[in-house]
Amino acid sequence: MPPSAIPPDDRVSTAPETWLDAYGDYLYRYALVRVQDVALAEDLVQETLLAALKGREGYDGRASERTWLTGILKHKLFDQLRRQYREIPYSDAADGDPADEDSGAGDFFAAEGHWVSKPAAWSDPAKSLENARFWEVLQRCVERLVPRQRQLFVLRELNGDSNEEICKALGISATNAGVVLYRARMSLRLCLEHNGFGEPNERELDR
Repeated sequence: MPPSAIPPDDRVSTAPETWLDAYGDYLYRYALVRVQDVALAEDLVQETLLAALKGREGYDGRASERTWLTGILKHKLFDQLRRQYREIPYSDAADGDPADEDSGAGDFFAAEGHWVSKPAAWSDPAKSLENARFWEVLQRCVERLVPRQRQLFVLRELNGDSNEEICKALGISATNAGVVLYRARMSLRLCLEHNGFGEPNERELDR
């Protein structure tokens, strides 16, 4: 392979003035799907690039430059989502009293513990994940979640933070986090089924 055809090593630090062109679109999409606010996503990308510029001497090349920038953005996102979560009044959360660890179960189960309405069986979840329309529908469904459900789901499932990290950062119990995430996942599943991702089961209670 001639020297001119050798692909550039992404682990080599490039000039900061090239970062926006090289990684801006990727970072923006990464932020937008998590905060669902165009202006905020743009601000977070700018903050990320500024932080990277100030801390570029700390980049050791062990990860790709894009991965390094994404890591900085991830911390910015975590701080932003944590602030938003704490600012949401419990009266607006639609998750019940935070001390009520069983809140929400009645939306999906009858008093005796059976399904009110069974979730549909997904015949090929892997194929759905590769479907561009699936991601479009998922984003719309995430946007419809109540604030606390949306923020916790974003932190856990999209940002990839552990339950321990989330609970420590937000000052909530593991049980309460589990209740909120349960409600979020069930709401998302039902929303996806409503939009054609799933094979409807008979809507009957278990016997």
